[in-house]
Amino acid sequence: MFKKLLILAGVVGVAAVVVRKIKLSNDERALWHEATTAPDLR
Repeated sequence: MFKKLLILAGVVGVAAVVVRKIKLSNDERALWHEATTAPDLR
């Protein structure tokens, strides 16, 4: 039982790290897009 909980905690931890890295990557890409796109001066 304890082994299963450790494995589950490990999987959840890895999933959280992956989700965080994806979010940071998307945020950085959006920031670069905003910084390098010409302003809309209409």
